[in-house]
Amino acid sequence: MSNDTTTASTPAKHGRSSDDLKVPSLNTPEMRRILASSFLGSAIEFYDFILYATAAALVFNTVFFVNLDPAVGIFASFATLAVGYLARPLGGIIFGHFGDRLGRKGVLITSMMLMGVATTLIGLLPTTAQIGMAAPLALIVLRIIQGLAVGGEWGGAMLMALEHAPKERRGFAASFANMGGPAGAVLATLAVSAVSVLPDEQFLAWGWRLPFVISIVLVGIGLIVRLKVAESPLFLALENKADEKKIPILEVLTKYPKNVVMGTLVGMSSYTVQGLMTVWAISYVVDEVGLDRTAVLNVKAIGAALTVVAIWFAARHSDKLGRRPVMLIGIAAGALLAFPIMWMLELGTLWLFAIGLFLANGVIQGTIFGPFGAFTAELFPTRVRYTGASLVYQLSSTLGAGFTPMIASGLVLAAGGELWMVAAVWAGAFVLAGLCILRIKEGKNQDLTAENM
Repeated sequence: MSNDTTTASTPAKHGRSSDDLKVPSLNTPEMRRILASSFLGSAIEFYDFILYATAAALVFNTVFFVNLDPAVGIFASFATLAVGYLARPLGGIIFGHFGDRLGRKGVLITSMMLMGVATTLIGLLPTTAQIGMAAPLALIVLRIIQGLAVGGEWGGAMLMALEHAPKERRGFAASFANMGGPAGAVLATLAVSAVSVLPDEQFLAWGWRLPFVISIVLVGIGLIVRLKVAESPLFLALENKADEKKIPILEVLTKYPKNVVMGTLVGMSSYTVQGLMTVWAISYVVDEVGLDRTAVLNVKAIGAALTVVAIWFAARHSDKLGRRPVMLIGIAAGALLAFPIMWMLELGTLWLFAIGLFLANGVIQGTIFGPFGAFTAELFPTRVRYTGASLVYQLSSTLGAGFTPMIASGLVLAAGGELWMVAAVWAGAFVLAGLCILRIKEGKNQDLTAENM
């Protein structure tokens, strides 16, 4: 836990400002347990989800989509990736419904168990050569289950932290679920990188399966932590109000449609970068440019670690400056750096790819994503917050990251192998996000106990 979580009773020293001394502490046994659960749960879920994305870029086109033109095979592989993203909003609605009606904790335990089982079964799935078309069909079904599970995870993990935290720290508290995502991506990427040193024949035959099977162990660890966390106090305050327990998704769509649309368009910016640079670009620089697979995966892992640092930094500052100013910095950087980063990819050297990825993951994605948990939560009242925040987040990820690898592949083909069209779409998404966030009210000082927001 960060040492900056001091209380007003602590003497000022080491040059600490009086503002810092007035901020309530998160450094209590209960909050440490809650933040650890939020971080670990999100990390494990996204380990599983990003593991699939990495395998889709490097493995599935040759294991499950055989006898196809290489370009068609990678497109089909990315299509199964998109199916999981399509399931995420549905998962957010389903799990959000029960999270708003029955409580956050039980829903989070269920989502984690579903994800662990689906991921482990992917690692045990026979190939197309062994069981024919049943293999890719089973892969799609398991990917849908993954999407449903992760659709319910983030909203609950984020809200458990945010709804326990004092108002002055809820941006930072909510970011632990966001930090868990790239931390899981680091773990997933390093796991694939470790087995990628195997000869190609062994890697494709069984090596890629090991990180998937290990997931069941990680889920067991996560469940031990999560079972010890108390239910959200804001939810408990509403538990006996029967009149508040309507159908959450209907209330979200009828009373807060602007918040859903604007929030989604803002969130898409961060996920556009993720889909392009951590999925499509990996395939591009390995298959088209010819960079070493293991080296590229190691660069990706470092980039994800930088995202964790950027999320931490941005979230802390969002509690002081507001969500909008901090996120606008990342959005502006994304619009300005789209063409330079694509140019770095075209030049085809590992160090330029690394710089581009670090800028994308650290400066752009992390700065937007740090305050994003609190940003989405502050768009909705407690009675529908799980559903509303999950819907915005999952729509953002589906539209931003789920389709961008396929779209980017198509744009490269349309541009004759050049990347300028990819850069143009990237920049356009960020300009749109900037216009939307300027029209959303700042939520840093929002009273989350208010029944009407």
